[in-house]
Amino acid sequence: MRGYGQFCPIAKASEVLGERWTHLVIREIGIGTESFNDIRKGVPLMSPSLLSTRLKSLERAGVIERDSKQGHVRYHLTKAGEELMPIILQMGTWGHRWVRSDLSNDDLDPSLLIWDMHRGMNTEYFTADCTVLKVEFTDMEPKKRFWWLVVRDNDVDVCVKDPGYDVDLLIASDLRTLTAVWMGDTTIMKAMREKLVSVTGATALRKNIAAWLGANYYADVKAATG
Repeated sequence: MRGYGQFCPIAKASEVLGERWTHLVIREIGIGTESFNDIRKGVPLMSPSLLSTRLKSLERAGVIERDSKQGHVRYHLTKAGEELMPIILQMGTWGHRWVRSDLSNDDLDPSLLIWDMHRGMNTEYFTADCTVLKVEFTDMEPKKRFWWLVVRDNDVDVCVKDPGYDVDLLIASDLRTLTAVWMGDTTIMKAMREKLVSVTGATALRKNIAAWLGANYYADVKAATG
């Protein structure tokens, strides 16, 4: 982007951070996402070519660094990026507090929701060698309707196709409701009581879903009242 032609530090910072998607790319790397493909999952509507461009510009600006070992490329924040990360997170706090308006359909994305959920779940709760959770978005087209979360060794894998394991728990909900649960606008237990979310399967998993499901980083941020 063109510079602002000002010596003001706000202007200089905006020259680095003002381009579309930049804050979200920094967000992904700052929360520990390292590979190109995984960063893409956190910004699913961003084209691969644009992501590559943004990564290069952030590297030139000294915000991130690129590490290549044995053919595997990983991205990390530099010292400058680490100092920037609290500012990026605070933007989210402000956004969730002050622009927490009704989400349009364009703001709802099942792939982003599942990706965010998989990294926020309390994996320490799961003691079985392998636990399979199936999520059904009841209002989605077939190719976006079913998702699987496979939990093992304190890690969660996201599958867009049936991994072939027995399902321990099925969560069925429309996309808007499950997004509201994840973002803290309602609770999973309330949504279940109101029959907006259906949870079937292993009794222990179903009864303790509030303990292991987790929530978005900003779920506890209260909306502004005036």
